[in-house]
Amino acid sequence: MYTNEYRPAPMDTSEVVLPKALQELTEQMARNVHEVWAQTRIAQGWSYGPERDDAAKKHPCLIPYEELPEAEREYDRNTAVETIRLILKLGFTIERK
Repeated sequence: MYTNEYRPAPMDTSEVVLPKALQELTEQMARNVHEVWAQTRIAQGWSYGPERDDAAKKHPCLIPYEELPEAEREYDRNTAVETIRLILKLGFTIERK
């Protein structure tokens, strides 16, 4: 049973500074985050609609990443940045082959 007392407690990654090479990776990751989300929604029967309608499974963000409003792209970028920061904080490295 869920209660209203849930308090999210993500790891603090604020001290992790992304190297320039990984900063460039964030946009690619953000695009992929959106693509995975959209693919999942479409597989669940959702389609584009100018306004979100959960009952009708319509969502205005079921469009290419480049066409998303900046606020939505920033949301995906934040997900990417926080994921990379957590990986680094946990002691892993990310290197280009």
